[in-house]
Amino acid sequence: MTAINYLFRHEVAEKVREEGREEGRIADRAEMTLNILQWRGIEVPDSVRERVRTCTDLDELELRAQRAVHATDAAQLFGEE
Repeated sequence: MTAINYLFRHEVAEKVREEGREEGRIADRAEMTLNILQWRGIEVPDSVRERVRTCTDLDELELRAQRAVHATDAAQLFGEE
């Protein structure tokens, strides 16, 4: 019996899959940032939660995750003291 490969190999399909992976990385990074604050016992207002979750820039989310490790207030994720 021969195994059947159902993955559609086409330029458009590959692009769609990569976009899905990118969206997954973005969502994971945003949730990790919020989790770090939660684990550290820092209250996260809805406005901050929304701002983090709507960010689509992985580099910016990485910066926010790094700031979450040292923040004493959720607003510090955005460079606000």
